[in-house]
Formats: sequence, C-alpha cells, structure tokens
Amino acid sequence: MTLESLAKQGNSTIYDSLAATIGPRIREIRKEFIKESFSGFHLQEHRLEKVAVVHGIEFINDSGSTNINSAWFALESMTRPIIWIAGGLENGNDYSVLRNLVRRFVKGIVCLGVDNSRIHEAFDELGKPMADVTTMEEAVHQAYQWGVPRDVVLLSPACASFDLFEDFEERGEAFRDAVRNL
Repeated sequence: MTLESLAKQGNSTIYDSLAATIGPRIREIRKEFIKESFSGFHLQEHRLEKVAVVHGIEFINDSGSTNINSAWFALESMTRPIIWIAGGLENGNDYSVLRNLVRRFVKGIVCLGVDNSRIHEAFDELGKPMADVTTMEEAVHQAYQWGVPRDVVLLSPACASFDLFEDFEERGEAFRDAVRNL
C-alpha cells in the first residue's frame, strides 16, 4: 500500500499507520507483511465518512469526533474550504487549539446544540459566519446554503451528542439522513 493510498483516507490515517508500523519494525517483522496488513484498512462509520456530494459540495460525517483532538485531526485533514458543523454537550473544551485551523480553513460554523456559547466565545472574533441550530436538518440545510462547489461540509462536533441525540451514532445517522434529503 502506498502513502498516496493512505492519504486518500485522510491525514489521520497516515498518522495512525505510521504509528502502527513502529512496533512491528522494532520486532523486525517484514515490511511486506506490514504493507499487506494495511491494504485491508477501512475507515470506521462516523469517522471521516464520505456521505455524498450534492451540487459539488462534499458532506463528511465525523460524528465520532467527540473531543477537541478528534476535531483537530478532521479539520487538519481537509484540503478544501470547510463549513464546520460543531457543538453538542461539551466538557469545558479548550477551543483555542482549533483557532488557527478555523482561521485558515473554515468559512462558516454551524453550531448544533442546546448551548453554543463557548463555541461563540472561541470563534466569534474571527468574523466567520456562524449560525445556531437545534436539529440536524437545520444544520445540514444551513451548511448547504453557505456552500459552493468544491466546499466540504464537515460534521466534526468536538463534543458529545447527549444534548440532542442518544449517542454519536444516532447523530451521524441523522446527518446522513439530512444530507440524503437535500
């Protein structure tokens, strides 16, 4: 498997793959065996899952991104302008680590949750369009309205889902359904 093949699945896959090769190489396991094992890797549901392209706008489900680190990897792996759907039940997130990525790559933030005040505190001053919504249908619709061909709508909440959903899987399914209903 080539680095290019891994790159198609996102930078986080490259990082994970590189980390996964260290142990086997220390134990002197053959490179061919390691390469072969990577050929069966597939992204998990709700982790940078490509849902659809609608009128040139790609929709990516990263509902499993329930913390700042996961959201950082998702945002960092995008290569096109991002409309970011973020929010949910948070536990004192420090959004400042995302500030530079948001400044550089995010063109709008759709805040999905009961209380989005901390997201606003972190990003309002960047001057990006921001909208508050309480349903996934509203979130996807707003993101779609802001999007233009070649944009990415990224659901990568950086928060737990329990304010509006049973779990992150239900949130991801709601995202898929809302995208399919556009």
